[in-house]
Amino acid sequence: MFYWLLKFVLVGPFMHVYNRPEVEGVENIPTDGPAIMAGNHLSFSDWLFAPLLSPRRINYLAKAEYFTTPGFKGRLQKFFFSGTGQYPIDRSGASAAEDALTAATKLLDEGRLVGLYPEGTRSPDGRLYKGKTGMARLALETGVPVIPVAVIGTDKVSPPGPFKWRRQKVTLKFGAPLDFSRYEGMSGNRFVERAVTDEVMYELMRLTGQEYVDVYAHSLKKGVAPTDNQIDATRIPETKAG
Repeated sequence: MFYWLLKFVLVGPFMHVYNRPEVEGVENIPTDGPAIMAGNHLSFSDWLFAPLLSPRRINYLAKAEYFTTPGFKGRLQKFFFSGTGQYPIDRSGASAAEDALTAATKLLDEGRLVGLYPEGTRSPDGRLYKGKTGMARLALETGVPVIPVAVIGTDKVSPPGPFKWRRQKVTLKFGAPLDFSRYEGMSGNRFVERAVTDEVMYELMRLTGQEYVDVYAHSLKKGVAPTDNQIDATRIPETKAG
């Protein structure tokens, strides 16, 4: 109930008027059944615009700290994130990846749309970075389609740093579903998982027009500059897995 109240009454109308979002490809979202919504990640506001413009509810995995902060502020935060369909996962432990996979699988088994960001973190400079293969593993193990979700302009709405919300137009594109059922039973094969990931990243690159960088975004955020043999400036992700 709180999810729909935020979308149609408390927050959604403001976003529609202030940021004038446009959407393409809504027909690519299945009317029912599970799917992975794989998006590029420019801003914390990405997970607000995608559900705003989707006719179906999208569930995202959120770090557990959003649900465990003590005090009145913590209770409000927990209420907000729970009400907007976020599911807590502990990203600090050694089993973080497995916990996230388990939580996402449970949601897909319930027939839901699960939102993931293959880059693993927000882009530090507006470019599209190499995708991690966890999303591919999930798609291969569950057999559900992957829908590319491209956001454009959210990094201008809410850029990194202290909270801001600027009057910037946003465009969101839902790409055609990608079916990887031809690789049934091949989960765990790192070459297949990389090829599947690259196909999704190629679609995101095509939809957003972002420049692709063949390194993980988190390596730049940690201050680890890629060496010449770690990055191929001419490489783009594959258009077809395999």
